[in-house]
Amino acid sequence: MSVRAPEAPPSSEHTLGPGFLAVLEDFATHLGVELGRSPHTVRAYVGDISRLLTYACSQGADSVRHLDLTDLRSWLSHESEDGHARATLARRAASARVFTAWAHRRGLLETDPGDRLATPSTHRTLPGVLKQAEAAALMDIALIASDDGDPLHVRDRLVLEMLYATGMRVGELVGLDVDDVDTARRTVRVLGKGSKERTVPYGPPAQRALDSWLSGGRPGLLIPESGAALILGARGRRIDVRTVRAVVHRMMGHVAGAPDLGPHGLRHSAATHLLEGGADLRSVQEILGHATLATTQIYTHVSVERLRATYEQAHPRA
Repeated sequence: MSVRAPEAPPSSEHTLGPGFLAVLEDFATHLGVELGRSPHTVRAYVGDISRLLTYACSQGADSVRHLDLTDLRSWLSHESEDGHARATLARRAASARVFTAWAHRRGLLETDPGDRLATPSTHRTLPGVLKQAEAAALMDIALIASDDGDPLHVRDRLVLEMLYATGMRVGELVGLDVDDVDTARRTVRVLGKGSKERTVPYGPPAQRALDSWLSGGRPGLLIPESGAALILGARGRRIDVRTVRAVVHRMMGHVAGAPDLGPHGLRHSAATHLLEGGADLRSVQEILGHATLATTQIYTHVSVERLRATYEQAHPRA
């Protein structure tokens, strides 16, 4: 059985290379010929895995062998943020498990990460967020760590400040170039999903972190291959998504009582704190770059639940 080269998800800027397409072709044959699945089921499964592999490519993977449990969970979170129904997410999780089990048997994966991938619940859960005091403590810890002038510590402070200040996605952060930042107006030009560009403001703390990075951090890591990349890795090239995730998780571990959140948790926190501070939903939608207001509305539920928890704790007749 053969399949056409699947189309990438509409919001993706990446296309699958021949290696990934060959894997999809073999997987389709497995489903249709070996398992006897219907053409409709084969199309659905191959479409899901096409989305998974395209997302993996956008995060820097160059072969199926690099897929792990974190990638699968991150992909499902990404799909959830796009507003897909829980039933769709559950089916895509099932597709991923079938695919990784097959890939493991074929020797394409050393282990089967899908074996530990949970099916998304039928009810949408509220995203984890930091309390405002916890977010402030996180930024203070990053500031203190950067006082030694180590370029990587200065960079880590900027990573946290920019993620929280702008609510941008981790993929958007690593894609920033130096010219994307307008320090005079304190705005950053962000290239989001579907190559949609938006301008996001940021505050004085993020500006101070940026100034320190541009004057004392970035020059210490700069090499000819750095190009225009704003944020650099230890070897001087553009920082990658996994490094940013590692930075956020590591720094979050120093905040007493805070949940273990990654970059997306800082995005959730930024949105929630904006609404708690009085921002209107439409403005938050524009800042986050959501295609629809429905995706942004989950943060109103977060704010209400946090308000309810505070009320029940504080009111004598709650």
